[in-house]
Amino acid sequence: MRTILAVIGDYYHPAEAIAEGLQQSLAPFMESGDIELSYTTVKYLAEELAAKPDAVILYKDNNINPADEQVQQWLGDETEQAILRYVRAGGGWFAWHSGLASYPAEGGYAQMTRGYFQHHPEQKLVRSITVEPAGRSGEEHVNIAADQAFETVDEHYFVHCDEASTTVFMRTYSEDGQSIGGWSHAYGEGRVCCLTPAHNRESLLHPVLGELVNACVQWCARMA
Repeated sequence: MRTILAVIGDYYHPAEAIAEGLQQSLAPFMESGDIELSYTTVKYLAEELAAKPDAVILYKDNNINPADEQVQQWLGDETEQAILRYVRAGGGWFAWHSGLASYPAEGGYAQMTRGYFQHHPEQKLVRSITVEPAGRSGEEHVNIAADQAFETVDEHYFVHCDEASTTVFMRTYSEDGQSIGGWSHAYGEGRVCCLTPAHNRESLLHPVLGELVNACVQWCARMA
């Protein structure tokens, strides 16, 4: 059995919709007993990492109160160092959607993910399509077949991604342009996977996105 720890939900992203999409995606493994999924909060994250779960899912913006004049952030140095140690030692980290948002570009966390959210226009039709990973061994990237595509009305995340230091497996397109939607790489002895869709409940429940989330979790937890 693989133990999966999830930290989800923030000011703009209700935890209920994220949990619904995540559990739908992982349902086959949860029902078979191959995965045990549990949830925690940022307050207890560093403590939970000491128990060495097989993989961690972060779907949470760093900003706690983005609508206020004085914005506070949850990721302090102690928790950030705990995350980096956990992954370097062999843990799996899945940064999903807002798990890439508002983390300092020069900080250790963004250096680990090798990419971060920059902005998104107003919601509109976004097409996401997987691509053939270029020139890296299978252990270094998520095992996802090319040309899996889906379209939903959602936020089109535009990101910075250090393509030279990771493996891109998905790209995204809308009338506003194109961006990178998914990438993965080794970090120390561990694995890091980043996926930008999605925001809306309808998108989170899309079966193709569910397959992608499933594949990302499997890879991070060394099930594939």
